[in-house]
Amino acid sequence: MRLLVVEDEARLAAALQRGLQAEGFAVDVAGDGLTGLDLARHGGYDAMILDVMLPGLSGYRVVRQLRAEQQWLPVLMLSAKDGEYDQADGLDCGADDYLTKPFSYVVLLARLRALLRRGAPQRPTVLTLGDLSLDPARRRVTSGDAEIELTAREYGLLEYLLRRAGQVVSKTELLDHVWDASLETAPNAVEVYVGYLRRKIGRDRLQTVRGAGYRLTA
Repeated sequence: MRLLVVEDEARLAAALQRGLQAEGFAVDVAGDGLTGLDLARHGGYDAMILDVMLPGLSGYRVVRQLRAEQQWLPVLMLSAKDGEYDQADGLDCGADDYLTKPFSYVVLLARLRALLRRGAPQRPTVLTLGDLSLDPARRRVTSGDAEIELTAREYGLLEYLLRRAGQVVSKTELLDHVWDASLETAPNAVEVYVGYLRRKIGRDRLQTVRGAGYRLTA
């Protein structure tokens, strides 16, 4: 899953990026509202973590502008402003959730997972396809009664494919959403990790669609 963090406190932004990447997310960071708005419009993100007090353009104005343009990117708003009217303002201008600083990282992750589930109807709590099951909250993958051990990258690849089960997903889309866009990635990285994943979940489940990409089936 690909996330955008818009936060002008450099240390907090870096800590969020490291923590979320360790959870398997691909994370981009913007330090001001104007850059955040531009990335949110065109970056193809699955969700955004958005500070309120930003240089250039406030978080309130960023999310209000996105909603005015009919862009429904899920937004988790962060702010040191903890008054009930501040929280109401954030939600009323279009944010999906509001978390006050200082916050628990565990709570932020839980709220982010809930936000991603609500973002589209095809995002249930536990992802299943046939007897293959992935629980994002517990980071647990099973096939029938057997647990499957995956690396962080294999897990991210499987989660993305499960969320689009039955659809053909291109290599470019997988690189954009499973790999960190800020890092240089070898062109054959997708093929390599698809091979690793096939050995663990079964070759017949993950099909190659020649010239188009990959499709996960039951």
